[in-house]
Amino acid sequence: MPEGRRKGAGRRGRAARMTVREQAQFERARVVWPGIPGGAVKPLTDRELERINDGALQILERVGMGDANPEVIEIAREKGLAITDDDRILFSRSYIEDMLAGAARNFTLYGRERQHDMELTGTKVHFGTAGAAVSVPDPKTGKYRPSTLLDEYDFARLADRLPNIHWFGRTVVPTEMEGGLDMDVNITYALASGTTKHVGAGFTTGAGVEAAAKMFDMILGGEGKFAEKPCCSLYCTGIVPPLRYGELSLEVASAAVRVGMPIDMIIAAQAGATAPAALAGALVQTTAEGLGGVAMVNLLKPGHPTIFSNWPFTSDLRTGAFSGGGPEEALLNAASAQIANYYDLPSGCAASMTDSKIPDNQAGVEKAINALMTGLSGANMIHESAGMQASLLGCCFEAMAIDSEMLGFVLRVLRGIEVTDETLSVDLIEEVVKGPGHFLGSEQTLGLMESEYIYPELGDRLQPTLWEELGGQDIRERAKANVQRILSSHYPSYIDPAVDAKIRDAFNIVLDLDAMKPGNGRW
Repeated sequence: MPEGRRKGAGRRGRAARMTVREQAQFERARVVWPGIPGGAVKPLTDRELERINDGALQILERVGMGDANPEVIEIAREKGLAITDDDRILFSRSYIEDMLAGAARNFTLYGRERQHDMELTGTKVHFGTAGAAVSVPDPKTGKYRPSTLLDEYDFARLADRLPNIHWFGRTVVPTEMEGGLDMDVNITYALASGTTKHVGAGFTTGAGVEAAAKMFDMILGGEGKFAEKPCCSLYCTGIVPPLRYGELSLEVASAAVRVGMPIDMIIAAQAGATAPAALAGALVQTTAEGLGGVAMVNLLKPGHPTIFSNWPFTSDLRTGAFSGGGPEEALLNAASAQIANYYDLPSGCAASMTDSKIPDNQAGVEKAINALMTGLSGANMIHESAGMQASLLGCCFEAMAIDSEMLGFVLRVLRGIEVTDETLSVDLIEEVVKGPGHFLGSEQTLGLMESEYIYPELGDRLQPTLWEELGGQDIRERAKANVQRILSSHYPSYIDPAVDAKIRDAFNIVLDLDAMKPGNGRW
């Protein structure tokens, strides 16, 4: 058999096996699953937690939150909170403690299919995406180009087939569109078309939030259906560090409260720039801001589902630029999860934000350390965990596929080791020592192959000679082929065509239906 033909056949056979195993892994995540508990890693001692809490409460009582709109200021005044001459709301310690007692906790973020529901309780860990990247490495050239609405749709349907991405939040900004209602509506449509997992979006207008709820009502079968089981969250960057509310964020948060949309209150101060360079000081400020954000939502509607999403960012102090991949980022976000667990609030953190521009060794080191550390800390929702690179300026298709595999490894570590009479294997060890001398054919080994061990789909475990014989591909090449295979065929019909037509009549949807079908030449 000619050498080239033999190699090609091997590659085709491997691709077929990967496709079968990918489908099997997607349909039954037996080794890992959403919501595996974390919490084993605690960067802060109990005393340190108390001191950070005390510092945050002092800040809220002495400095307070600025730039609230008249509606929030009036409600705060009615609640008996002090308002300074320059309209800063001062939150007393007792008010924050009472607010926390009545805040929403232990709630579910719904997918449009039941298997995608996520319980935000205790230290159950879920990995998902988020971001506002403005560029994408082009799948054909590898060169960075501006991100588009079609990219958003493609990332959504790719994540739809990656089992360790538990929800999908907007990853890129459609740079061909101006912010406003049309962009809000089209991002919502792209997310809803690409996946039935829970989705998250950052809206630029309150009208966009209301339009998204109306669109999901149409998709789900009637008015009020979205409010019953909201399958979309608001990514609300409600605080402008240090310690000011964002005017636009207050508008969209108010709209989310009106339509029953859960609010992911994201705090993103940057240590050394918009927060103290001291890591403890950054935690004090961002904790105060996170509490101020949750308090703001509870002023609008007590008990509204809100996630304490504290993402303390870091700077490279040599330049002042954002740095997402360093160990300080891992420490801060793990500590932030610990702080949220201290308050018993549903928590969000950020991880896997490499500074590398490509999915290389640097990306692997930075992503894995941050994802593992934050996962072990017990954050309920770990954002930015797949696809993001270039310090959040870019989102990459191959990286998303690689990251999903990495997250499976992280989840396996979180799952830990089950110690039972059966798994201790005392009788089996005696039997094998006195018998065959190995465990390869034992019933236990065969029974645990698919439930105790996780296997890489993109990572390589071949012997060097066989690896070379089969083409010598690295993980980026295998990931690219995997993405190509998924995105050339997986064009889901998650919106009924009749409903889709009604949505297009009601809203200015710009995604071309022909680009959302196989054979369009894009992949």
